[in-house]
Amino acid sequence: MPEDLAAAEEVSSTTIPPSSKGPTSDSARNAFTELLSSPKKTPKHDKSTPDSHAPPALTTFSGRAGLGAYTAAPESFPASRVISHNDDFVVINDLYPKSSIHLLLLPRRRDKQLLHPLEALQDPEFLSSIQQEVRKVRLMVARELQRRFAKFSVKERGRENAMEKALNGTEEIDESTLPSGRDWDKDVISGIHTHPSMSHLHIHILSRDRHSECMRHRKHYNSFATEFLVDVEEFPLAPQEVKRRLKAGFLHDDLVCWRCGRNFGNKFAKLKKHLEKEFEEWKTE
Repeated sequence: MPEDLAAAEEVSSTTIPPSSKGPTSDSARNAFTELLSSPKKTPKHDKSTPDSHAPPALTTFSGRAGLGAYTAAPESFPASRVISHNDDFVVINDLYPKSSIHLLLLPRRRDKQLLHPLEALQDPEFLSSIQQEVRKVRLMVARELQRRFAKFSVKERGRENAMEKALNGTEEIDESTLPSGRDWDKDVISGIHTHPSMSHLHIHILSRDRHSECMRHRKHYNSFATEFLVDVEEFPLAPQEVKRRLKAGFLHDDLVCWRCGRNFGNKFAKLKKHLEKEFEEWKTE
């Protein structure tokens, strides 16, 4: 029986806002959207091709189809929700983030967006475009992690101190010998779920901390801590691997801390408390 990740409170309808309430009315843009938002282009809709992204007459996308509103009319949403979009992709903040930063990449190809991800990503050309875009969004997340948490990081402070000494002339430092600083990309994970909670194809790109109020139960955690999450760089998958991923009960695996490896069995409350401590220590790396 397929593993169901969806919770009632996280599967809700999405209505495309009236155009008069689009991004220009969003006066409360936070620092993250200011950093990540790029000039938004109105998609060019070619009605003569089957891949046209022209939005349907539908304005409310119900339940599991809720993500369809963002691919149909991304320009209608505020920048706090839709970070960027072009003719091929939309990047949004996950409404129920499972980490301190959690984005969704939504492909807009109408011949692909309702396919199961394990099927859609077997197309070599489409897969290549997804992989390239995921790398771009991972960079967005890494830069935002650096902006938020660099002040806590020992590695970042070491590099900043060395650069400050060089700039002040107190020490002569060869740039090639400067401390490298923290590799924030290593703190980003990405992939698709083998049993997605939403109908439209979407790729998760998130920080690895799993620090969020929306991380509420075992299935939430294991969906990002086990092979239930498949990195797009693993594709294309062999047929037998597809079958294995679909049948395995990863969501019911023991709860294992992503950072220290401690096994909490099925004790989610204890893991959740432990993750608070790990988050504070992780920031200082």
